[in-house]
This record gives sequence, structure tokens and C-alpha cells, in this order.
Amino acid sequence: MATQQTLGLILIVEDDERLRSALRLALRDEGFTVETASDVESGMQRLTATDPDLVLVDLMLPGPANGFDLCRSIRQSSNVPIIVVTARDDSHDVVAGLEAGADDYVTKPFVIKELAARIRALLRRSRINSENFAAMDFGDLVVSPEEGRVSLSGEEVPLTRTEFLLLCELAQSPNRVLSRDILLENVWGYDFFGDTRVVDAHVRRLRKKIEPDPSEPVYVVTVRGLGYRFEPPASEAIVG
Repeated sequence: MATQQTLGLILIVEDDERLRSALRLALRDEGFTVETASDVESGMQRLTATDPDLVLVDLMLPGPANGFDLCRSIRQSSNVPIIVVTARDDSHDVVAGLEAGADDYVTKPFVIKELAARIRALLRRSRINSENFAAMDFGDLVVSPEEGRVSLSGEEVPLTRTEFLLLCELAQSPNRVLSRDILLENVWGYDFFGDTRVVDAHVRRLRKKIEPDPSEPVYVVTVRGLGYRFEPPASEAIVG
């Protein structure tokens, strides 16, 4: 990871040489250390070699594997925050990128100041202050923020950092409706930008991992038109 003299080490995986160079210079000017790669294979190599704090991935990478494949490969071994870049605001590409493991997305063309602000927000919230979280026992589901772990029926559930923070945010306010905007602010750190599709995609991913039947959720319930509510079994929870 980057040294304390910089805001963090960013790995850019982008095949367009001009854009890659422009992003490298711009993010360096913003105070980041930057590494680059041009395809999936070199991206994974640089990921292993540099241990970045955040990865910026172009979805439309050349070759047999693309940016979606890279996100999935990263998630097999790392919880590093990922921002995907898409050429247009295509709902399918956005959702597919988030489902592949990305934490957020930006659409080309984008403003570098906004991208840098998104990166800083993700890096800030990625550092969990466990003192603010007490252990939460919901019967079969146990959330242990100090250990960064979640277990279901005694088996550890592999969550990404964003999924974990999202579950903690919801579970800390049982039976209370949290709007998508509130979740964007508290989990992603976005108080002036952000797309609620990011929240919905992560809720779907979280449900696949903790719900007995994701199509009929019992823990993370949708409140139509308002947001999401965490419902402990029998409205009881042990916090300690």
C-alpha cells in the first residue's frame, strides 16, 4: 500500500493509453500514488505486486477477459475497493459491474475532481472504527464488527468490505427504515453525489449471502418508496 506521504495507492486498469496517462497525472496531482495496467492479466499482476488501496477498472478492456471478469477475479482474493468506469450510463453495464463486485461506478466522460472525491470517500469509510460497533447477535446471524466477521448458523459468511459496512449500518438500527440516500451517506460517504442503484445492487448481493431465500428476505426488507429495514428475528437482538 501507499506510504503515509500520500492519500493512497490507486491502481488504474485502462486500455486507452491517453486516458490512462491523463488519469495517472491527474490523480497524482490530487495527492495519490498511482500504478497502471492496460488489461486484465497485467491488472492482476500489478494488484499482487503493489497491494493498492483502491482499483479503478474500465469495464470494456480488450482481450478474452474484460473489466467484469477482472472485478470477479479481484473479489476472489481481495476486498480492496473497486470503482468501475463505463463508457455510457447503461443500466445493464452499471448493475452488472456492481454485481461483479465493484463498490461504485463512474461514467465517461467524468470530472476528475468528482472522481477524486469518490475515491477519498471510499478510502475514508474503508477504515472501520470498531469502537463504534458492538457485537450483534440475531440468532442464526451474528455480526462481529471488531473482528470484521459475520456468521450464519455458525459458518463464516464471506462479505466484501462494502457489504459488511452496509449490514452493520442496517443492523445497528433494527426495525428502522433507512433511505437509500442515508445509506449512501453513511456507508459510501457520499453526501453530495451517488446513485441509489449502487445501494440496491449491494443489498441484492448481501441478501444472496445472508438470507435463507433471497427472493423472500427476512433480514433486510424493502420498504417500498422509502428504503430498507433490518428485521431481527422476533424483533430481538443481543448486543454486547
